Parts: sequence; C-alpha cells; structure tokens
Amino acid sequence: MSATIRTASNVKVIPAKTQAELKNTKYKQLRVAAYCRVSTDNEEQQNSYNVQIDYYTNLINSNPDWTMAGIFADEGISGTQTKNRKEFNKMIRKCQQKKIDLVLCKSISRFARNTVDCLEYIRQLRQLGIGVMFEKENINTLVMNSEFIVSLYGSFAQAESESISKNVSWGIEKSFKEGKVKYVMHQTLGYRMGDDGKPYIIEEEAEIVRRVYRMFLDGLSMERIAEVMQAHGAARRSGSTTWNRSNVNYILKNEKYVGDAILQKSYTLDCITHKRVKNNGEKNKYILHDCHPAIIDRDTYNRTQQELAKRNAIKKRSDKAVTEQGRYASKYALSDIMICGECGTPYRRVVWNSHGKKLPVWRCINRIDHGTKYCKCSPSINEEKLHQTIISAMNDVYMQNTAFLQRMGENISVVMNDEDKNGVEKLKIEKRLAEIDKARDDLIHLVTSGSVEEDSLDKEFETLNDEEGYLKTQLESIEGQAVKRDEVRYSIISAVEELGQYQMHKEEYDDIAVRKVIECIRVLSKTEIQIIFKGGFEVNAAVAK
Repeated sequence: MSATIRTASNVKVIPAKTQAELKNTKYKQLRVAAYCRVSTDNEEQQNSYNVQIDYYTNLINSNPDWTMAGIFADEGISGTQTKNRKEFNKMIRKCQQKKIDLVLCKSISRFARNTVDCLEYIRQLRQLGIGVMFEKENINTLVMNSEFIVSLYGSFAQAESESISKNVSWGIEKSFKEGKVKYVMHQTLGYRMGDDGKPYIIEEEAEIVRRVYRMFLDGLSMERIAEVMQAHGAARRSGSTTWNRSNVNYILKNEKYVGDAILQKSYTLDCITHKRVKNNGEKNKYILHDCHPAIIDRDTYNRTQQELAKRNAIKKRSDKAVTEQGRYASKYALSDIMICGECGTPYRRVVWNSHGKKLPVWRCINRIDHGTKYCKCSPSINEEKLHQTIISAMNDVYMQNTAFLQRMGENISVVMNDEDKNGVEKLKIEKRLAEIDKARDDLIHLVTSGSVEEDSLDKEFETLNDEEGYLKTQLESIEGQAVKRDEVRYSIISAVEELGQYQMHKEEYDDIAVRKVIECIRVLSKTEIQIIFKGGFEVNAAVAK
C-alpha cells in the first residue's frame, strides 16, 4: 500500500516526466524492437503469432519518435528456458551491441516464465539503459519507482530484496516531502557548513558570486565572465584562480544561491547494482524554498534563469553555419536585437576598408551570404551614425516621453492580472491530480492485497490515466504561459532599473544599457530605423546621412 505523505508548506514537487516527455528530450528517435512468443505449433497459436508480428510492426512504424529495430519472434517454444529461444537470444545480443533502445512485449509471461531468467535479463538491460515495456501489466522496467512494479515482483517468489529496497526508497522520498535536506556544499563557492548542519555565507566569496550574476545580466557571455574573473585573480571554491565556462555555468544554475534546494537530483537505479544515476525526470524532484541563507535575491535569480533559457534558444543567424543552433553574441548588443526590415534576418557587424581606414558598418546577414538573391534592398548602416541615433532616441524617450513609463506600468499590471487568474486554475488542477494519485494508490492496494484481480480494474486505471494526462497537459500550458509572463515582467523591470540610473542626458553609446532597455531594432531604410523598447513602446528614428 502506498501511504499518503503530507508535503511541507515550503516544499514544491517537480513531477516526474512521462515516458513521452523523456523521449522528447532526446535528439534522436528511439530504436524500438518487439519480442513475440507463442508456446505451441497449433493453428490457433500460429494465428496469434502472426497477429502479434503485424501489431508491433504497425505500432512501431506509426510512432514518429520510434524507428524499427526489429521484430523478434519465437514460435512453438516454451518460455521457461531462454536458452532454446533463438530469436530472444538474438535480440539480447543486439541490445548488448547498443543497437536497441527499447523492447516491447505483450506481457511478462511472453518474455519469460522463469524467475531467474526474467529478472536477470531485465537487470542486464537496465544496466545498459534499455527498458522493457510490458503492455498488459503497464510496466516500463526503466521506471522502477512505479507501484505497478510490485505486481511484477509479486508474481515471483524472489521478492524480498525488492520489497526492502522499495521501503527504503519510500522512506527517503518521505524525508524529501517533509523538507529534510542533506546538504552537499563542498564545491559551492560562498558557503561553508556550520556545526548545526546548515550552511552559512562567506561574504568575500559571496561577492564573487554576485558579480558573476551581475555580469551575466549585463550581457556578458559565460566565456567572457570566466576571462574577467581569471584576470582579476578571483578564487573558486577549490582555491584555483583558473576559470572556464563550466565554472560560470555551475554558479548561474545553482539554486542553492537563492536559498533553495532541489532534492533527488540523482537516484539509485536498483537495489541489485546500487548504481547511482542522474535524475533526468524519471523520478519526482522536490524544491525546498528558503531553507538556508540566500546570496542572490530571488528576482535576480529568476531573471538569470530566463536569460539562460533565452540564450539557449537562439537559432543560427547564417545559412552557412554548420548547425541549426546559434550562439549568443555578447560582444555587440546589436547582434542580438537588430534585424532587417525587409527579410527579418539579423544584422552583423563588418569592417570595411575606406581610404586606408577601417570603417565598421552593420549589414543584413542575408545580403552578406547571398547578395541580392533573397534580400534586395536592405541597406548597410554606418556604426557611428547608428549609435548616435540610438542614443538620441533613448534620451528622447527617457527625458520627454511620459507615455513610455505609462506603457510599462500598464504592461506590468496586465501580466500580474493574468498571473492571478492562472494561479487559481493551477491550484485546482494540482488538487485534482493529488486526488487521482490517491485513487490510483487505493486501486493498487486492492490489487497487491489480493482483494481483486488487476484485469478487473483496467478500465478504472485507464480512466484515471487519461484524466491525469489531460490535466498535466493543461498544467504544462499554464506553466508555459507563466514563463512567458515572467520574461515580459523581468525585461520591463530591467528597463525601469536602467532608466533610474540615468537621470542626466546620456552622451555615449552603452551596450549594457541597450540590452536592458531595447527589445528590437528594425532597419526600415538607410535613413530610418524602428526601435522597440522593453514593454512594447515603439519609436521611429532618423539615421543621419
């Protein structure tokens, strides 16, 4: 029986991903094979054998995320011994050669009836990262946290060790839900562990962490931040003053700096091998908020995570790039926000030689790569004149245009109202999901206690699973909208903060200021650009000839 565990008020559950979600995180199709078996040679069983082959052929080929890795079928063979099953052994060899990612099978009895063989091959394939999906029992052997696994081991005599493991896992997860944190901070810059088992801040190191966050939000790339920190001799937790991109990335993504702790980032794969692996969504994670002193305020941390996501989503700017993934251009702010008004392609900085002097200009990448084939009229703009136009427009908006601040205030109000409405709906969905989880636990208890046969509850399980899937989709949509709202809010807040720093007339062009207050610059002609500020305020500005 699965007991209901109360979750502490400051603990948030990050739900485990579904199998479909886990597949979507991969960059290639899953190589899926199917295993079929019938025990006798009579005509009726032969028909079943052919039906199974046709069924799995159609199932695998109809799934766009799967590619066929083979149909392995033994006919007229007993399932009590695997040594006589040639197709089964052939499939196992392909698995060992890493040519299969997932095996489909109608039921446990089709896979093996011998306890030792069944468990041995399941464990062997799990160690290779290969799952076996039993359709009848609704079991995926890679997702061992499911209570459905009890029905698998309950059908075998050798269940004792698995039962012990399950109890231990339940106890660990119970401590997570209660908000009990076992800190591992020996690599975390800015913290040391106190005698009370809680981390405390080392202010000198904490200032290094804060500086990393400030530079990142000011537009510097991780590589550039590493160069700056190394040039200044800043020491990492290990004492080394050598910095690289991964050191900066670790700091920017570490939730410990905002006072939180994410629990169950890794887990033990099974009780047989005791192998510990990273939790990529196979099991629930738990966020414990405000459980120790924070070095970074929550607003700054959230803005940083938004900026990380934004930079990671950048696509390639040039058709001549080798990959589809682009790269964040921290050197020049305009590289990320300036686009061609004719074809929508970003602009790039190039340097011309004019009468022996270097002249920086900005040109449409489409024109650079393809001439006038796709973009016929986009102009090249002198960088100095472009900078002067941007500075002038910023001064005009900040110093004279009250509509700018009014628009920002209105947009923040709209974002907050939408957040309140979606928050109520989110609570309703989360409450219903908890009820579904409880109902499923009750049904599983009936099965494992022997009160009813599992087959008799198939319809109830199916109904609960369908409703759960629908509600999770709705919840994902709400959370996606929340991410977009946060991005809008943080960009507006950043612009307002930058505005507050410049009370006097701004004289010099500043990449950092431009990143913070301007969303996009669209080149309309050689003498006119459109500037879209954070918050949606737009102005057209003349570029000097």
